[in-house]
Amino acid sequence: SGNDQHNELEQIPDDIKTKKSSITDPESGWFRKGEHKHVFAYAVETACDEHGWVLGYSVHPGNEHDSRTFQTIYEKVKSFEPEMIVADAGYKTPAIARQLLKDRIEPLFPYKRPMTKEGFFKKYEYVYDEYYDCYICPENQILRYSTTNRDGYREYKSCGYQCEKCPQISKCTESKNHVKVITRHVWEKYIEKAEDIRHVRGNKAIYQKRKETIERIFGTAKEHHGFRYTQYIGKARMEMKAGLTFACMNLKKLARFLGKNGLLNGQKRRFLRNFWIQFNFKGKNGAGMIPAPSLSTV
Repeated sequence: SGNDQHNELEQIPDDIKTKKSSITDPESGWFRKGEHKHVFAYAVETACDEHGWVLGYSVHPGNEHDSRTFQTIYEKVKSFEPEMIVADAGYKTPAIARQLLKDRIEPLFPYKRPMTKEGFFKKYEYVYDEYYDCYICPENQILRYSTTNRDGYREYKSCGYQCEKCPQISKCTESKNHVKVITRHVWEKYIEKAEDIRHVRGNKAIYQKRKETIERIFGTAKEHHGFRYTQYIGKARMEMKAGLTFACMNLKKLARFLGKNGLLNGQKRRFLRNFWIQFNFKGKNGAGMIPAPSLSTV
């Protein structure tokens, strides 16, 4: 009963991590993003080419981050031998950048705003000296390498005795021992290479094509094919729904392409027109998943 559940939650120690799980669909995940309601959902990662043809997809629980599920969709996309992969900020990690560059694929990621408290120095204001492997703060003090943590980040620490007398300490750190710590991933150089690619002339225009390709696919799937909510339970059913929907969207695109180029005769045109009307009509009755922001392939 409800009272028993409340008493059971009160007995859980504070140091124990809990995880929300759906009773009706344990394979789904607790999804939260922006203005959306907090719900159990699935995330659909989708890849397309520069013309908006869907090349592959993968379905994951809604609580898994894009960077964790990237490998599944990447294995399907790399068979097309792309020269560049355009992805949103969720995939901007050192591991993904390293993998793409090792496979001779240019990663194109967007600008990501530094996650720094207002009024404090940004990380880029601390200059990294590659030769001496240290950071230099805005007051020309050195932050030396200390250790590498379990997450693969190298930690650089300042001298607390010197920082205590610094006039800019209120903009630098709030630690009690006055020590500033900066972390740098062991694969940070791959992110720096990705940043260089982002600044290449013409790549900004390429990234803006996402709104005409992958974002348009998501919008069409939500508005016309019931991808906002789902009536299906289980990851396997969700994969079948997504696969059939994207296949039909490609067929619709093919029919439109053939029709514009005059490659359809009267009988084929009537058949495809009826297919288009029936698919759009039936698609609106579905109540589907929330597609997560995903990558597009150029």
